[in-house]
Amino acid sequence: MPTPVPPGAEFLTAPGLSGMPHGFFTRRGGVSAGRFASLNCSLSGQDEPEAVRENRARAMRALGTEPASLSGLFQVHGTAVAVVEAPVAHEARPHADGAVTNRPGVTLGIITADCGPVLFADPRAGVVGACHAGWRGALSGVLEATIEAMEALGAARADIAASLGPCIRQPSYEVGPDLREALLAADPAGGRFLAPGAREDRWQFDMAGLILARLRAAGVAAEALPNDTLAEEDRFFSHRRRTLEGGGPIGHQLSAIALPF
Repeated sequence: MPTPVPPGAEFLTAPGLSGMPHGFFTRRGGVSAGRFASLNCSLSGQDEPEAVRENRARAMRALGTEPASLSGLFQVHGTAVAVVEAPVAHEARPHADGAVTNRPGVTLGIITADCGPVLFADPRAGVVGACHAGWRGALSGVLEATIEAMEALGAARADIAASLGPCIRQPSYEVGPDLREALLAADPAGGRFLAPGAREDRWQFDMAGLILARLRAAGVAAEALPNDTLAEEDRFFSHRRRTLEGGGPIGHQLSAIALPF
């Protein structure tokens, strides 16, 4: 259910992460304007830097964490996972698509606008993780790499809960032969994530289904929020929506998790 925190910073929470400070933020409750309205949290776009910094600070206050604790990544659709031992400044963010920590005072952040934000927690071991899982990263193993990095910090796979946040869902995600070929090359049974499209030589891709299947095959408890970033224009930014509208600037939503103090 949505959790609005005055003066904004609306976010969604996942049942499996109950008790952990976390949130899948929507686009509502920030100070950005125009195509970035309003809780754009990406510092890599064309939005006003001061507005983005305020949006990110609002998000951290909504979670009850310090704005300076937010530690992000330079996301590259790969499988590298960063071990974060202290808050990382934006200018020093590592090139990676996953992050893990066992340090209270660090908030792990992932930026998305259709890809899958996945938050992880092992409350017993005191280890959390986050990763950015688009279809390339999911097929390449970023989910499994994040789980392995959590284990290296003392997490037990059987105790890890993983929650997939808002992403583009199958009814909205039309793909062509290139993605289908890559999917089947990586997973001969990958056809189960494709449904016939409305046009010839097109399919509807269930990226959320792929992510959940890989998480469960890796031995962790996994759940997904039902939200579709393309379909819910008033709540989420979407790369596919921007493409369908002919391009232009775009905002990104933040997903974040931390250990409780």
